[in-house]
Amino acid sequence: MKYNFDKHIDRRGTNCVKWDELTDSEIIPMWVADMDFETAPCISKALKERIEHGCYGYTFVPDSFYNATIDWFAHRHNWRISGKETFIYTSGVVPALSAIIKAMTNEGDKVLIQTPVYNCFFSSIRNNGCEVVENPLLQGETVGIDWADFERKCQDPKVKVFVLCNPHNPVGRVWTKDELKRMGDICLKNGVMVISDEIHCEFVYSKEKPYTPYASISEDFAQHCAVCVSPSKAYNIAGLQIANIIAENSELRAKIDRAINVNEVCDVNPFGVIALQAAYSKEGEEWLDELCEYIHGNYILAKSMVERKLPEVRITPLEGTYLMWADVKALGLKVGELCDKLQNEGKVYVNPGTMYGEKTGEGYIRINLATRRSLVEEGMRRLIRVCCQHLGR
Repeated sequence: MKYNFDKHIDRRGTNCVKWDELTDSEIIPMWVADMDFETAPCISKALKERIEHGCYGYTFVPDSFYNATIDWFAHRHNWRISGKETFIYTSGVVPALSAIIKAMTNEGDKVLIQTPVYNCFFSSIRNNGCEVVENPLLQGETVGIDWADFERKCQDPKVKVFVLCNPHNPVGRVWTKDELKRMGDICLKNGVMVISDEIHCEFVYSKEKPYTPYASISEDFAQHCAVCVSPSKAYNIAGLQIANIIAENSELRAKIDRAINVNEVCDVNPFGVIALQAAYSKEGEEWLDELCEYIHGNYILAKSMVERKLPEVRITPLEGTYLMWADVKALGLKVGELCDKLQNEGKVYVNPGTMYGEKTGEGYIRINLATRRSLVEEGMRRLIRVCCQHLGR
């Protein structure tokens, strides 16, 4: 590999959420979706050049920002975004989700999600005065959709919006084009608008299961959705606060733009603008391809360790994201109890599945694999040891 993802980066003492929020320095953090890798060198180079200028005042977004994004998604994901007028930039995908829900709903409306799912979906819906409606995913050897339940809930006239997670966090599914088309057709038939959170779109591990941008499937889909994208996850630049909403429908876009301004998240900083353009470049793509190869190697390692030492635990196949979803029901503990044991006895910190849905997440844990391989190996060794001790082995 050209890039060294085994390099140790000490993040403690940098006000890092992942590392510095834990008071016990012996704990290995494998929780929040934040990588421990240095960002792509082309991004660091571009930021250093901007920093050397010395003035960091208000900034506007240049045409090169839009062109970089349009060219990237056309080249890498075969999505033809019609032009810069379809963009609304903002500081992050979560503010984007909240603003779009505000634009698409009235208080008291219902919003459909597929649980277990990213925890901020719940708060974004409720903070806008709407009701959460769940379409529980079918979880077994693989993860699927309960189509009868999905359609029945879309038929509820109070369900105005479906929030899609594509690829899906935390279960690691990369939805197929056929699955997306079936979901979209049901939504169109019932007048349900779609918000697609595609922040994890760069983390896919098989050419047989590629990421499909929801809006790329048809013009009808593009006219009845808003898609949220950002390089923040793929390049570990969440602190630079940059994201885009792509909405082809001009009336919808005007409503979202109004909500963005009402929520006062309409400004971005110069470093986010610079970083996005560097990320969506040939050098950025080269780095990203090696990163995905490395993370997939981490997954293979972690999965093989569990299968060898702890066969009672079932690992959900990781098609996308860098977050491994593990079924721990056979251990006979509530996941809250298990996570406490892992933290206190094993000195490893993972997310309880109940963060992503109280019912659908019970019996599961989410493990962040986006760190150097030696740390993944040690973290999994600790996790397995605690679980084996609990089982009396």
